[in-house]
Amino acid sequence: MMQPQIKMVQCLSPAGLHEVVYREWGDPANPEVLVCVHGVTRVADDFDALAAAMADRYRVICPDVVGRGRSSWLKDPKFYVVPQYVSDMVTLIARLDVPQVDWFGTSMGALIGMGLAAQQGSPIRRMVMNDVGPTLNFEALARIGDYIGQDLRFDSFAQGRDYIRTISAPFGPHTDDEWDKLARDVLRQGADGQWRRHYDPALALPFKALTVENAKQGEAAMWAAYDAIRCPVLLVRGSESDLLTRETARQMTERGPRATLVELAGIGHAPTFMHADQIALARRFFLD
Repeated sequence: MMQPQIKMVQCLSPAGLHEVVYREWGDPANPEVLVCVHGVTRVADDFDALAAAMADRYRVICPDVVGRGRSSWLKDPKFYVVPQYVSDMVTLIARLDVPQVDWFGTSMGALIGMGLAAQQGSPIRRMVMNDVGPTLNFEALARIGDYIGQDLRFDSFAQGRDYIRTISAPFGPHTDDEWDKLARDVLRQGADGQWRRHYDPALALPFKALTVENAKQGEAAMWAAYDAIRCPVLLVRGSESDLLTRETARQMTERGPRATLVELAGIGHAPTFMHADQIALARRFFLD
C-alpha cells in the first residue's frame, strides 16, 4: 500500500498563527485534487482506505483540522468553530495552487465543506456530505460537548480501543483489525504511559457555550449556507443515524443544490468509507 506524505500549512486565527498538518496521497503535480475532512473528534487517517483507492485519479489531501491529530492547538479555544475551519481550508487550498477541488466531508468535515461551497466563487466542484445536515439539535450538541470535554485516560491501548469501539458502534460492522486502526488513529500514549484521545479537550468549550437561542440562529445560518450551494452534492445517510434525520435528508433533496441521497443500511453516524462498496459509491459520484 502506498504511503502519504505529511505536510504542513500555517494558518491564522484572531489569536495568532497555528499549523494545520495534512496527509497528501498521489502525484503532487496532479491538478485534480480531492480534499477529505474528518468528523469532530476524528483525524485525517480516517481516510487512508478512501485516499489510497482514489489516488490513481486524484491528488488526495486529508488535513487534521486544527486542535486534532498532528495539527497544533488554538491559543484561544473559542475559535474552534466552523468559520475558523473554513478559513483554514481556504489557506490550505491556496497552498495546493489549484483552481478547484472536489470535497468529501464526514459530519463536521461536511459542515466545513458546506460553509466553503456556499461562498461566491467557491473552489468546490463536487461534494459528498457524509451523514450531516444543516439542522442542529441543541440537546445533541450539548451531549457532544460533554463527551468531548471528558479527560479520559486508559492504562493500555486495548482498554482505549475497547472504549473507542463501544462509542463508535454506530459506524457499523468492522473487523477487529479495522477497529484497531480506528482506535489507533485517535489514541496517543503520553509520557506517563497512559493513552488519551488525540485532540485538544478545549474543543468542548464552544459547545458548552451554546444556548437554545444561538443554536437556532446557527441552524438558520447553516440552512442559508446550504441553500447557497450550487455544486452537485451527494448526501450519504446511515439508515440508523440519529444526527441526520430522514426529514432533514428529505429537505436537502428538495432545496439548495437538491442533493442526491443514498442511505446505507445497518449503519448509524457515520459511515467510515473504509469498505469497498462505500468507496465505490464515492468514486462513481466524483468520476462520473
